[in-house]
Amino acid sequence: MTIYIEKETEDTLNFDYEEIINKVVIQSLQSENFKHDIEVNVILTNNEEIQCLNKQYRGKDAPTDVLSFPIIDDSEIGDIKTLDEHIPVHFNMETKELLLGDMIISIEKLKEQAQEYGHSEERELAFLVAHSMLHLFGYDHIEPEEEEIMKSKQNEILDKVGYSR
Repeated sequence: MTIYIEKETEDTLNFDYEEIINKVVIQSLQSENFKHDIEVNVILTNNEEIQCLNKQYRGKDAPTDVLSFPIIDDSEIGDIKTLDEHIPVHFNMETKELLLGDMIISIEKLKEQAQEYGHSEERELAFLVAHSMLHLFGYDHIEPEEEEIMKSKQNEILDKVGYSR
């Protein structure tokens, strides 16, 4: 498994963010009984950069906390459980890993939301990574029933890594 973490901002996090990201990614894979080795990219940025991406890709001219860019579009496969059919197309031949996708997290938003919700920045980072991983697996929260599934799965992941509410 390869988790690339890039920090593209001067904003700082005063804790071991790489350890939290790794733990949550691994637990997300375990919670989904995901058997493939994966490659995922995590980019830590600021509000200005994430706002540009949010506008470009979602048509929303505002900063957001996290953006997820699955390599395998859920409209392409319908459900991550049918992934085996698509591995040859989305497979890094050098590393023998499935290219899962990219997540982009605004450190500024992470800090704002941690304060707003009254929990630690560590917990907020864990939540954003779990949330994004579920999007990379093909989950969404547009419909109320989808949102309940995502909340349940997020809570399970966060409980298992020690960042429950």
